[in-house]
Amino acid sequence: MERPSPTVILRRRLVAAGVLLALAAGAAAVAGAFSGPAPAPEPSAPAPAAPESAPPELPRGGRAILPDRRVVAFYGAPQDPELGALGIGTPDAAARQLTRQARAYDRPDRPVLPALELVTVIANADPGTDGMYRARQSNAVIRRYLRAARRHEMLLVLDIQPGRSDFFTEATRLERWLREPDVGLALDPEWRVSGSEVPGDVIGHVGAREVNATSEWLEQLVARHDLPQKLFIVHQFSDDMVDDTKLQAREGLAMVLNADGFGTPPVKISKYRAFTRAARTFDQGFKLFYEEDVGLMSPSDVLALRPAPDVVVYE
Repeated sequence: MERPSPTVILRRRLVAAGVLLALAAGAAAVAGAFSGPAPAPEPSAPAPAAPESAPPELPRGGRAILPDRRVVAFYGAPQDPELGALGIGTPDAAARQLTRQARAYDRPDRPVLPALELVTVIANADPGTDGMYRARQSNAVIRRYLRAARRHEMLLVLDIQPGRSDFFTEATRLERWLREPDVGLALDPEWRVSGSEVPGDVIGHVGAREVNATSEWLEQLVARHDLPQKLFIVHQFSDDMVDDTKLQAREGLAMVLNADGFGTPPVKISKYRAFTRAARTFDQGFKLFYEEDVGLMSPSDVLALRPAPDVVVYE
């Protein structure tokens, strides 16, 4: 796995049965020759219906994420601690730290569902062998974080920084993982570049059509496999990063626009209010940076926001 750019702060018995049936028929014929006609068989009772298997549920029970619960997540990747809190230490160590952090957001009327947001496709300053300026986590890495998430009854969210690739291509490639009931998807338009652009040199952006195609595919996957509600996050810290007014709501997806970007509390609060006013049909997310935020907001500060965020992500 290539190390990401230093600027990156910003999942044959039928034959035997036939023989036995033939032998049985022969035996019956012989017996009939000595004992006369056999009595008519009584009608057999219908076989009991096989019990239906219960549909899959989310960690900690149920099939709905929002608005039943509030998600608190750690974001990152194991390649570099600069990629976020999830990349510090082992997956289990990060999960334990997240459990402690999430506790402050837990409420009797809205319990917390923690999540590990793993950067599964990482934007790079190097083009790589295919010129796509992104690197992909191996299945072994994804499996390692999914197992840790399950040990701690958490969601796993696969985050995509596509470089010069695109969200639909990278998401469909992750289908084996997204078929799991406890795995969600996040898109990071900041790292979606095109043409001659290089991730980190410019702030990326994505068209609503690409996001809608990706969410529609995920909606169909959820319906086809009778999965519980699946978390679908779009990170955003500028108005031109994605036109959220053109994004389509999807059945079976908990769709969240996450107010991204670091700064002082007044700047972050102002940005959050602007995004929530512009996209009222979507659930709201809020991102915090342990290192880059100037004056890290406390959980009580975050919950005082109106509307209170449905998803809180720590990087």
